[in-house]
Amino acid sequence: MVYTAFTNPGDRMLTLAIPNGGHISSGRKDFSGTAGSVHGLEVEYFPFDRHEMNIDVDKAKQKIEKMTKEENKPPKLGMFGGSLFLFPQPLRELAESLHNVGATVAYDAAHVAGLIAGGIFQDPLREGADVVCLSTHKTLFGPQGGAVLSFEKYAEQIKKATFPSNTSNHHLHNLAGKAVAFAEMLEFGKQYAKQVVANAKALGQALHERGLNLLGEHKGFTETHQIAVDVTKYGLGGDMERALESANIIVNRQLLPGDIQAGRHYQNPGGIRIGASEITRIGMKENQMVEVAELIKRIVIDKQDPKKVKADVLEFRKDFQKVHYCFESAKKAYEYIKVR
Repeated sequence: MVYTAFTNPGDRMLTLAIPNGGHISSGRKDFSGTAGSVHGLEVEYFPFDRHEMNIDVDKAKQKIEKMTKEENKPPKLGMFGGSLFLFPQPLRELAESLHNVGATVAYDAAHVAGLIAGGIFQDPLREGADVVCLSTHKTLFGPQGGAVLSFEKYAEQIKKATFPSNTSNHHLHNLAGKAVAFAEMLEFGKQYAKQVVANAKALGQALHERGLNLLGEHKGFTETHQIAVDVTKYGLGGDMERALESANIIVNRQLLPGDIQAGRHYQNPGGIRIGASEITRIGMKENQMVEVAELIKRIVIDKQDPKKVKADVLEFRKDFQKVHYCFESAKKAYEYIKVR
C-alpha cells in the first residue's frame, strides 16, 4: 500500500540490504522481494556500518547525492526500519536529505511498533517520516494484520492505495481483536515495552557471558526486543534453528552482515535472531533470562541432546502459563474502548 501510494513502477528506493536487517518486502526482484518483483521498484541499499549495526549517515548522504547528481535518478522512497532491528535508525539525520531530492520517507515499524507505542523507542512520524507501516502482531500484541500511519495530507492517496488498489474486503472479527489489543497497549504498553527491552538486554548479556558472539556488544546488544547471535563458531543458523526448535526453543535463523560474501545462504546463514516479546508477555523478567540463556547454550555450544533439554524447557515453562499486560476479561477491554 505504501509503495502504491508513494511510488511508481521503475522508481528507485533506498533501503537496507537483507543481510543488514532489511525485510524481503523491500527486496530486489532477484531475491523475490516485494518492492522489486511486485511493484517494479529499483532497489538500492543504504550504506551500512557493521560495527554499529546501523545505517552509515555520511555515506548515505553521499549516495543520495550521487544518485541525484551523477546518475540523474534520485530515490523516490527511503525505507527505514526492517527485520533485524537492534537500534534506533538515523531517521532524523537523513530525512532532510531525502526530502530535498523529492523522496518520500517511509519507516517499516513491523517489529518495533509496540516499543514505539510504549514510548521507549524512536518516534518516526516526529523524526521525519512521512508514512509508517507496521504489523499488529509482534511487539504490538494483537491479531495478525497490518496498519499504515501517516498525516492527513496523505490520507486520500493511502486510502485509494488500500482500497480498491490492494484490498477488496476487511475482516471485522480481526478488527475487533486489534481494538482490544490497542486498548491494552494504551493501558499497559509503557510497562510492557520497558520490560521487553530490559529482558532482551539481560538475555544478550547472559548469552555473552556463556561464550556466544552477539552483535552490538559495545552498545549493550540491543535497544529493542531482538538480539542477534553469530553462531558460526558452533555451526550455522538454520541448523541451530532446527536443533533449538527440537528442544521447544523457538528462534529465527538470520542472515548477518557478511554472510553473502562468505558464501552463506538465507536457509543456513551465520546467525540466529532471538526475540523477548513473547516470553515477556508470559511474565518472565531479567532473572529468567539467565535460565533461558543456559538452555540455549546447552544446545548451541554444549551440543546436548535436544530431547533432554526439551524436558527441562517444559519443566521451566510450567511456572509461566498466564498472559500478562492485558485485561483480565473481555468485558473490561470493551468497557475501556467505550470510555475512550
